[in-house]
Amino acid sequence: MKGALALRSIKFWRTPMDHATDPRPIYALFPANLCFSGTAPAATLWFQSAILWFQSHVAARQPVFIWGGPGVGKSAIVRQLAEALKITLQDVRALLLDPVDLRGLPFLGSDGRSKWATPEFLPQNGSGILFLDELNAAPAMVQASCYQLVLDRKLGEYSLPNGWAIIAAGNRDSDRAVTTRMPTPLRNRFVHLEFEVDVQEWSEWAIQAGIRPEVIAFLRFRPELLSAFDRDANAFPSPRSWEFVSRILDSLDSQSNPAIEHEVIAGAVGAGAATEFSAFLRMFRELPNIDAILLNPTQEPVPENAAAQYAVASALAHCACDTNFDRICLYLNRLPTEFRVLCVRDATLREPAIRCTAGYTKWAVENHHAIA
Repeated sequence: MKGALALRSIKFWRTPMDHATDPRPIYALFPANLCFSGTAPAATLWFQSAILWFQSHVAARQPVFIWGGPGVGKSAIVRQLAEALKITLQDVRALLLDPVDLRGLPFLGSDGRSKWATPEFLPQNGSGILFLDELNAAPAMVQASCYQLVLDRKLGEYSLPNGWAIIAAGNRDSDRAVTTRMPTPLRNRFVHLEFEVDVQEWSEWAIQAGIRPEVIAFLRFRPELLSAFDRDANAFPSPRSWEFVSRILDSLDSQSNPAIEHEVIAGAVGAGAATEFSAFLRMFRELPNIDAILLNPTQEPVPENAAAQYAVASALAHCACDTNFDRICLYLNRLPTEFRVLCVRDATLREPAIRCTAGYTKWAVENHHAIA
């Protein structure tokens, strides 16, 4: 099964149950009224499809392998799944193991016969996810040592507890990452899923994760730069590297030398993307003052070009709250519909209390045709 999903933005809602010590299998931890949300292009695997897909294969004790390019968030989606279900995530990096490490060490038992001491990283009880990250980066012999674990959930005398699911992840051979072609028998033991990114889903995650509004606005304006893998470049755009850019901007002084700022950003996303982003950043910083917009929303100038409108909509969403949203709506009414919807959607995602304001109710009624 092949689909596309913004890996760094998956969200979960669940009933208030604490499964931290729940001994049930992982698939039993999905409550019947689990809800999902997310929008994406037709070719995209939606949140609901993704989680139900995982659920069905975990229930069948079917190991899953996640394929994707560098930096798209393969590991993040597995961590988020474990965190959402409040279960243990045991991260095992096969690349760090020798072929015999999975079996453990022999010792002499009380009956005079040799036995095997199971490695500490293999689960003994409870529920969780055994995550074999970067499995195909391990040498072929180490991958071969996983045959029995993946298919039979055993390693010699050791058995993986029923409550544990096996999920693996790795880069594609075409990515020129450090990979060893997965042996055909091991490939045939997994159900495979290839993930890609979607800018809207990533943006929803970024808003809640505190990513800088100028980064979100830029990637909405230039969505193709969210993930632009270049096998020959040291730095290239990816969800992970744009998160780096947000951190860089947090650490730099507002009066930093633009040339130095550009070089540092280029070190994260590459020269081409950094040049475009730096130009966008200059424009972003020259936008109408947000405080001035809030003080005089009907008179402050409205940008004319689309890039600036993306930027001001994102900036307003970043500062919106239930006490100023009425005034923000007065300014939004002067923007094109798509930017009004973008701003309100982002603002309510970051600050749900906005939905309870009179301004939001009025805006929703007046713009019902755009949000239906």
